[in-house]
Amino acid sequence: MKTDPEVQAYHNVLHGHEKEIAALLYHEICKHLPDAENKVWHGHPVWFLDGNPIVGYDKRKDGFNLLFWSGQSFDEPALKEEGKFKAAEIRYTNAHEIDTNELMRWLGKARDIQWDYKNLVKRKGVLERLK
Repeated sequence: MKTDPEVQAYHNVLHGHEKEIAALLYHEICKHLPDAENKVWHGHPVWFLDGNPIVGYDKRKDGFNLLFWSGQSFDEPALKEEGKFKAAEIRYTNAHEIDTNELMRWLGKARDIQWDYKNLVKRKGVLERLK
């Protein structure tokens, strides 16, 4: 998969633990979602399938936030609800906290369980399940 120049620029300003977390997440997401398009969207790296956002990460004051747009439907206790729709997240402060087997399972669910965020505005805030 080709790295989007904006994603590379996002990574280039990170340091230490931040850079390690981002590199590991980027590698694992690209490895398990090879057909997904990645780009910087709303200021952070996000992966899309058919134009629908499915996973992304962002640097926060207290570490990194890994967000799955349809994550509340995954039935995964480690993922915590985020926002008013179907998103769920997990926070990392160190790359050693990332369980790559768990991440692989979540990425499979992200591919197989999707809510239609792409058309949320067109549907006036009504979220419909795609898969």
